Amino acid sequence: MDSIDRLRPTYDSFTAIALTYGIDIVLAILILAVGWWISNAVANAMRRALGRTTTVDATLTPVLASLAMWAIRVVAIVAALGKFGIAAASILTVLGAAGLAIGLALQGTLQNIAAGLMLLLLRPFRVGDYIEGVGTTAGTVNEIGLFTTRLTKADGIIMFVPNSLIWANAITNYSANDRRRVVINFQAQHGLKVEHVLAELRSLMSEDSRIEQDGPKAPWVAVTDYTDTGVKYNLGAWTNRSDHQYVMADLLRKIQPYTRDEPQTV
Repeated sequence: MDSIDRLRPTYDSFTAIALTYGIDIVLAILILAVGWWISNAVANAMRRALGRTTTVDATLTPVLASLAMWAIRVVAIVAALGKFGIAAASILTVLGAAGLAIGLALQGTLQNIAAGLMLLLLRPFRVGDYIEGVGTTAGTVNEIGLFTTRLTKADGIIMFVPNSLIWANAITNYSANDRRRVVINFQAQHGLKVEHVLAELRSLMSEDSRIEQDGPKAPWVAVTDYTDTGVKYNLGAWTNRSDHQYVMADLLRKIQPYTRDEPQTV
């Protein structure tokens, strides 16, 4: 009995704390759970709604959904802490100080966020564009997030590239223009008449409906140099972006009977 009597004050203290703060703890947990559920539901609803509309660029969809989700979660955290009598101003002050400390520790991550916002504002490329950057960075843009940009490479492999790496280096956007130019340089076999080769090359390009035939983007072919081993030619044509690789492949196949060395394409 003596041991029970000695533990009774401790038991009474725990009981008093549970009665005083138990309801607040349960309510705080409930607020956090409901807030997390609402944030996920709102983010998913925004993704679906923005995906169906044509007025909002698909590039902005994941970022707007993420911002809405975390805004609701921050409100839920502040409301949960408020159940313990902590003022919102105090919470924001602590979050600001913690944010500064975290920011100094995660400078690289903040650089990715800043770079992601700049990519969204200046739009050097959009979702669906094919881009090429430094190293192995190349593929079709699937999503521009706050931290990384998701690409699908030509072989179907998914690549996640830090936004700061893309923003800090030169990027080639192959989808920026609706039309692309095919340029082929080659040396003809020795003994072929120049005028005959020129006429044949003009004819094979004029027969291709995918090649633009009129105006400043009409196809051209010209002699670029005379050498001891043959004559060098330059051939060019403008075509739709989607047809570019197929037109180039067909032209390389068609000029093969005239070539002496391997053609150089641009």
